[in-house]
Amino acid sequence: MKITLKIWRQRDCQSKGEFKEYHLDKVSKDMSFLEMLDTLNIKLIKQGDLPVEFDHDCREGICGQCGVMINGIAHGPLKNTTTCQLHMRSFNDGDTIYVEPFKASAFPIVRDLKVNRSALDHIITSGGYVSVDTGQAPEANSIPVTFEQAEAAFDAAACIGCGACVASCKNSSAALFTSAKISHLAQLPQGDKETSTRVVSMVNQMEEEGFGHCTNTEACEVECPEGISVLNIARMNYEYNRSRLMKK
Repeated sequence: MKITLKIWRQRDCQSKGEFKEYHLDKVSKDMSFLEMLDTLNIKLIKQGDLPVEFDHDCREGICGQCGVMINGIAHGPLKNTTTCQLHMRSFNDGDTIYVEPFKASAFPIVRDLKVNRSALDHIITSGGYVSVDTGQAPEANSIPVTFEQAEAAFDAAACIGCGACVASCKNSSAALFTSAKISHLAQLPQGDKETSTRVVSMVNQMEEEGFGHCTNTEACEVECPEGISVLNIARMNYEYNRSRLMKK
């Protein structure tokens, strides 16, 4: 199949960017989207041009590094699919595909499709962990957790931190990401004790990083490759308000 690519090219966050047009012939429908970009880069290198920079790592839908906007949709047209899991059979012969980075003030562009998502890491380091003594793991049966609790916690923990929720939100909010990390630990006995301090620290850090506020359009849940529920945002708000009231 033949495709036309219009890819966002930008030297750095201070430079002005623009879409550049490229043409590829003989694209296999079995190629992943990133393999298609690899093919383009090989062609550009042979021509003596700079390759298109983009983030990737595991290419198995686990690490969350590969996210880009494809035809205006985070990770592309398939629901609950990361960019690296998207295949060219989702497109048609002769299609024009627009590819651009996740754009948000908290995600400065490094180059082309590559953005700096360390703001999400800063939210995690502000409180997204459990403080426990090191040593031998306790007997599993000594910490009873119901099936429903475990399932809800694991559903929240499925967040891979790709930033699609931020890129899809009209306010560039990181509420879904932050709430998933808070809900994951708040629903387990190991994390419950620190919930009140954790939620305040992480929400404050989220605001310091320059993310916008949630307005409940739920675009984040629609575009999330892991299907993280916006109910986690409700839990985050509940835990935050409860923490503030407990301090009064």
